[in-house]
Amino acid sequence: MNRTIRPIGHIHTLFPEKFGLPRQSSLKEELLGALTLDGEYARAEALHGIEDFSHLWLIWDFSEAHTDSWSPTVRPPRLGGNRRVGVFASRSPYRPNSLGLSCVRLLRVCGGGECDEPRCPLFSSGHCTSRALTLLVSGIDMTDKTPIYDIKPYIPISDCRPEASEGYTAQTKLHRLRVCIPPEARAQIPDGYIDGLTAALEDDPRPGYRHADDGRMFRLVYGRLDLPFTVSGDTLTVGTDIRPADISPANDDKM
Repeated sequence: MNRTIRPIGHIHTLFPEKFGLPRQSSLKEELLGALTLDGEYARAEALHGIEDFSHLWLIWDFSEAHTDSWSPTVRPPRLGGNRRVGVFASRSPYRPNSLGLSCVRLLRVCGGGECDEPRCPLFSSGHCTSRALTLLVSGIDMTDKTPIYDIKPYIPISDCRPEASEGYTAQTKLHRLRVCIPPEARAQIPDGYIDGLTAALEDDPRPGYRHADDGRMFRLVYGRLDLPFTVSGDTLTVGTDIRPADISPANDDKM
């Protein structure tokens, strides 16, 4: 029996494009998202008791990865894009049903525009720009306005499996870059952006096959800004040619 599922809301983040997103949720607590509930689901009683949990599971739509067909094998970025594994042995967005699963930290439940967190994607010009019932979360790995299908509490006694094996992900290690933001660039970036931007850049947002391109300029759209950066060795430097973001369809190899 087929059944149509509908989004219960959308999550707002500072990533209008996929480029620069963390490769998994929970890796970057500095990156915040504001999950707003829509229509009939925007009811306070539907969230009763949720603040007793520190973390949540979000089930969501890979809305920027919809295709008319699917492949049984994919090339995970963790393997450098050179080795194929089964789609069901991966977290690739290119899946038969395009469903994503993320674990995030719940920071607060808010509504009515009272949020005063400057890192919140809905915070602008000193105030919250939304009066919707909202969950403020951290550790996101989703683009702005991603549809959310469901929210479930993270329950440590059942969800945490210390004995779990890592599969092919055990072969790779996270390599962090030193992020340098010169004073001329820093003066153009809002204070609320700095922590999240640094967190996004230190994991090297370049595609794996571009990691040898030292000195080549790339551009990252983060919130309302379009920022240039280059990588030399273990140092990523943000350029001063920062522009207002011109939001366009995602480009995985933006430069």
